[in-house]
Amino acid sequence: MSLKLRVFFAALLSIVIITTACSSKAPVQQKQETKAQKITVTDLVGRQVEVTVPANKVVGIWPGALRLITYVDGVKKLAGVENIDIKPADGRTYNMAYRDELSKLPVIGQGGPDSAPDPEKLVEVKPDVIFAAYADKAKADDLQTKTGIPVVVISYGKLATFDEDVYKSINLIGKITGEETRAHEVVDYIKNCQKDLNDRTKGIPNDKKPTVYVGALGMKGMHGIESTQGNYPPFKNINAKNVVDETGQKGSVMIDREKLLSWNPDVIFIDEGGLPLVKQDYQKDPKFYQSLKAVKDGHVYGLLPYNNYTTNIDTAIADSYYAGKVLYPEQFKDIDPAKKADEVYKFFYGKPLYDKMVELYGGFKQITLGS
Repeated sequence: MSLKLRVFFAALLSIVIITTACSSKAPVQQKQETKAQKITVTDLVGRQVEVTVPANKVVGIWPGALRLITYVDGVKKLAGVENIDIKPADGRTYNMAYRDELSKLPVIGQGGPDSAPDPEKLVEVKPDVIFAAYADKAKADDLQTKTGIPVVVISYGKLATFDEDVYKSINLIGKITGEETRAHEVVDYIKNCQKDLNDRTKGIPNDKKPTVYVGALGMKGMHGIESTQGNYPPFKNINAKNVVDETGQKGSVMIDREKLLSWNPDVIFIDEGGLPLVKQDYQKDPKFYQSLKAVKDGHVYGLLPYNNYTTNIDTAIADSYYAGKVLYPEQFKDIDPAKKADEVYKFFYGKPLYDKMVELYGGFKQITLGS
């Protein structure tokens, strides 16, 4: 090979090496440039909030904020936790799933529906963003001013279970934490469960449906048989014939027990959080309960309590499948409610929780009030 040719190939090789080296560095530089950036998001009360994404450290304050964070990102980025979640909280499924991890985090305030935040403790843990549930604009602005930390308001909406505001909140958390894929998966999973429940039951004629009532629902504490709901999400999901819906009321309702006798539903479900109160009441007035068709026919069943520091959406989904299995066995013949519950818990938390819920409350089963 001539000297000129050798020089030409050497020069060509140098160009290739230089070009390759530049191209291999380019993605690294691009990744560094997009690693952290400031964006403006609109929170659930319409506030424009500037945040740095992806946020590496976050906290959740007030009812339900921490739950939605764990749905999206587990506990990986939590910088602190309210005192109400440091302690074991049975039935609050995210607390049960991540009890060890939560107990080791710094306390950022007392927590609870009527609690005031602790700006000093929030500043101490240095979160990149504070996710706040059930906060109005004034509260959020005040806390942001006091801490100098972006406060992003999230919400469970009016239904507090399967609501567009829940989906917006989950996706907003995903966007800010860099977990958009997981957030979309969570929203899709909830919506797909709803669709499945609706598809199984939408074709059942109304005159073929049993009438149904749910009692002993928790509402800032335990209550007896008179505590119920209109537009009760697990019933709504399966197109059930909820006798309370005729009142036109949505959400929590305290009825007169004579009204329950008047409705005399075919099937009664009892929220097992309030079951002890119902059993105590039965001992005081068995005649009232024995006058109910559902009690006489043995059609009383237990549901897991899902309202605890706002809604455990996971348990509400599990309850929906069990109620469907009881009311429409043919449409749900492929469903094992216990297995379905654990499938749901595993999706949200990566671990089964149904057996623990059975230990605490009794689980999905027929109930005899006099026993």
